[in-house]
Amino acid sequence: MSRRFLLIAPLLLAACTPPGPEPLDTVVADEGAVVPVSRIQGSGLRSPLEGRQMVAEAVVVAPFGGLGGVFVQSLEPDDDPATSEGLFLPRSRDAQPRLKAGDHVRITGTVVETGDDGATLTAIDASQVERLGQAAVTPVVVSSAPASAGDWERYEGMLLTLDGPLTVTGNEDLARYGELRVSFDGRLFTPTELAPPGQAAQGIAAENARLMLRLDDGRTARDPDRLWFLPGKGLGPDRPLRVGSVLRGVTGVLDQRFGSHRLQLTAPLADIEQAPRPAVPEVAGDRRIAGFNLLNLFNGDGRGGGFPTTRGAATKADFLRQQAKLVATVQALDPDLAALMELENDGYGPESSLAGFVAALNAAGPHDDWRFVDAGQGPGDNPIRVGLIYRASRVVPVGKPAVLGEGPFRDRSRVPLAQAFRAGSGPVFVVVANHFKSKGGCDEAAGGDADRRDGQACFNATRVESARLLHAWLAKDPTGTGPAGHLLIGDFNAYAQEDPMRLLRSQGWQDAFQQMKLERPYSFVFDGLSGRLDHALVDPGLAARLRGAAEWHANADEAPAFDYRGHPGTDPWRASDHDPLLLGFDLAR
Repeated sequence: MSRRFLLIAPLLLAACTPPGPEPLDTVVADEGAVVPVSRIQGSGLRSPLEGRQMVAEAVVVAPFGGLGGVFVQSLEPDDDPATSEGLFLPRSRDAQPRLKAGDHVRITGTVVETGDDGATLTAIDASQVERLGQAAVTPVVVSSAPASAGDWERYEGMLLTLDGPLTVTGNEDLARYGELRVSFDGRLFTPTELAPPGQAAQGIAAENARLMLRLDDGRTARDPDRLWFLPGKGLGPDRPLRVGSVLRGVTGVLDQRFGSHRLQLTAPLADIEQAPRPAVPEVAGDRRIAGFNLLNLFNGDGRGGGFPTTRGAATKADFLRQQAKLVATVQALDPDLAALMELENDGYGPESSLAGFVAALNAAGPHDDWRFVDAGQGPGDNPIRVGLIYRASRVVPVGKPAVLGEGPFRDRSRVPLAQAFRAGSGPVFVVVANHFKSKGGCDEAAGGDADRRDGQACFNATRVESARLLHAWLAKDPTGTGPAGHLLIGDFNAYAQEDPMRLLRSQGWQDAFQQMKLERPYSFVFDGLSGRLDHALVDPGLAARLRGAAEWHANADEAPAFDYRGHPGTDPWRASDHDPLLLGFDLAR
């Protein structure tokens, strides 16, 4: 004799009942009868029927062997937009019956939640699957982002078409995991690039989460052999799928795994508006100064051996490609002086990374007058260091270099290097190459350096103290040259509105890009968000001589597949993960 379950759902009782599995007598069904998929999904983050034996009927909308199952969806949706019509059915590749898209099936099994707590996927662990025939499901068209990031839950497991436009806002996981980050509202920026830590930045973070979605290739394997969802032969110089590219008519199933919602693609991306690779920027002024993070330029033992290196190239061939791409970048920018970050800290002899790079620049032409500033040792004893290179016919060093090795510069922030120069008959000016402590290694951060969850990540206190000491040091004229002005340039590992940069600006340092009125500059893309870790700050003496500021977006917007490890070319594209900066000054008179 069957038992009958009665529906008891008065609104007041529902409002007062804490979340969790609903009582057995709230399920409208005879024992063994079909339960609507939307009823199994419910309107919350987890199924109200989790852990119960259910029978459901649905249509297979996408088999994903690479995800270990198939997605199924209701034949007829209910009238509640808050409940999803899709479910995941975990299934081995050889499970019978073999299912394909369009199969109408009856599923008997236990409702489960798979994945990370708080970001789970509702599924049925099936004990029986019966094929009933064939049917079709029309994708739900989504034209805009949901009201909040959590509202994607209403589409979980469903076949969707995002008609766009969708902007590629992050491609750093494209070659590694077959993933793209896309946005419904153009390029997205790191919150603390636009607003100080606190309520305003948190609001931007929430809006970013609402607007961003991952596109995935339907597989969990790392380093896929091909990107099947890209047309033609995939990535190439004429189809680089840079950040800023625009997609339309994207179809897939909304999945939830690895802590985020993502659209598992069911069809290739047919409508791609490629963001073009930008021309080399031009800046006014009679002298040009660049800043460039080289992404760990390590040359082994300097004689062709010593590979793999601890931070850079794994082979000699990799190193030669890396160095050639970096040389091509400097050639294209054509600066008179450049501050470099992430050089191997291996002295100044002919076998050092710095000397080798300058020799490669001179050999490549068109100029053969490149020289480097020799600080004697270091600076510092960190495995990586900063450096300064210059064209001897364009600028002349004045006096000796100066370094600051105190406080956080002893063991965390890289030691800054200051050198005075003169161009033509102009005044003496000082350039300081900088590289503050990174935001990584949070397990080692303690006290004020711990991540306070305010958007600045860990080691913020170290970066703030680095900024304070740097300003105080320069106020004492460490080069002893009485310069007309100073330029601070490099990788400060802090976005524009974070504490270290606000401290420096409060002390009178002026943002060169703000002075030149550039709209939303950026030099780095991380987790699909753009911002500036690389900065150029001038004091009043040099601010009056500043004539231009630009970033060459040759790196940050490019997929890592084009770097020296994944691409055979020696062009400048993705020579590093940071974009180089280029400034123009009138310094020769």
